Amino acid sequence: MTAQTVVTEFIEKLTSIESELQLLKDDRKELLEEYKDRINTKALLAAIRIAKIRAKLGDDVADCDSYLDEVDGRLD
Repeated sequence: MTAQTVVTEFIEKLTSIESELQLLKDDRKELLEEYKDRINTKALLAAIRIAKIRAKLGDDVADCDSYLDEVDGRLD
């Protein structure tokens, strides 16, 4: 396989992946639009982010909650 063939193959695969990513971003946007009148999507997305962070913390969740109590209200 020539270098040119490899580069062409790579570019085609990368372009395909980027197209799929854009489609997923569009789907996400449509989903948020569909639910924005029924729930507070901004708050729900924040809750999902927090839940993911808490899941990663494992046993350190209590420490995080303690720190959060200290920082809460002090940041703009």
